[in-house]
Amino acid sequence: MDLPNEVDQRFNQPDGKGKTAIMKKRIIVLGSAVVLIVVIWSVAWFVLAGMIRQNIEAQAMADGVSEPRVVCGTLNVSGFPFRFNVRCETAQIAMGDIAVDVPEIRAGFVVFSPTAIRLSAQGPLQLTDGFTGTRNSVAWSALDASIRLNDWRIARASVSGKDLQWSDTLMGETTIAQSPLVELHLFDIPEQHDPQRGLAALAGYALANEVSYPGMTLTNAAAEVQLELTGLPDDIRNWGDPQLLLLMQQAGARLNIVSIHATDADSVLDASGALTLDAQGLPDGAIDIKSVGVAERLGAMLAEPWRTLVFGTPAEDGSFANQIRFSGGSVYSGLVPIASVPPLF
Repeated sequence: MDLPNEVDQRFNQPDGKGKTAIMKKRIIVLGSAVVLIVVIWSVAWFVLAGMIRQNIEAQAMADGVSEPRVVCGTLNVSGFPFRFNVRCETAQIAMGDIAVDVPEIRAGFVVFSPTAIRLSAQGPLQLTDGFTGTRNSVAWSALDASIRLNDWRIARASVSGKDLQWSDTLMGETTIAQSPLVELHLFDIPEQHDPQRGLAALAGYALANEVSYPGMTLTNAAAEVQLELTGLPDDIRNWGDPQLLLLMQQAGARLNIVSIHATDADSVLDASGALTLDAQGLPDGAIDIKSVGVAERLGAMLAEPWRTLVFGTPAEDGSFANQIRFSGGSVYSGLVPIASVPPLF
């Protein structure tokens, strides 16, 4: 039997006090859930921040031979709640005989996109070679880098430097070269990715504008480099394998020098070619070089017969053309052997 309307309403609709109690309970439950989530995430963030710090500090114990040793005078991890920002002040990096000192290095990523990392550094960088005794300095007004990964495969990596100045600081300070803009980029080539074999291919691009190099009397020079590298492990965690070059050779790795183009007011240099590694780890391939005004500019820096062996003999229009070949551990200028190279693995 159906209940009367007023009875039905009484049983199915709470009165004012009942509604208030239900709303309070809902608010308390919702608030408790939010607080619980905040607490859990806060604990997780600080745990992850501690792991990041621990991994960086562990680099100070590296041998500096098989992997670089990195020491931070001051290390700070910040960015709570949605970022991880790492700041390493008075950084010291050592690899073999090379030691690098950088005033500050910063790196950071957003929690929701951990495979997209941004980096920056404050200069000047001090570089010391313990074997040769040379000391160099590199200064800049801005130096930024970024890397984006896709399943541990590089999707894109870039470095951009503004107002760079490279100096010899062994005795005083002598400018070696400078440029208002230098850029380096790496791009994944998706159509050449082979997931079954775990191989990837990268395209490289480098640019330098208004380069000044007093040692070669270069002013307002520009250079562009385009490269392609195939047969590279698609997981960057495998790049530290001591047998990396051997594995790449077995995978048929190939370095394509798509284009090297450099110019200034009086000179032009173009180069292209391809190199591979043979079963003994020796370079194999050829590089074609064309130039105008470069051989003359080098002058005493590249004495004869080396100048001709590298650039070739001049044509009637004053241009130079030559091919440098690599085969069986030897380097050839045309058909003439001019040097030898050791195995790379």
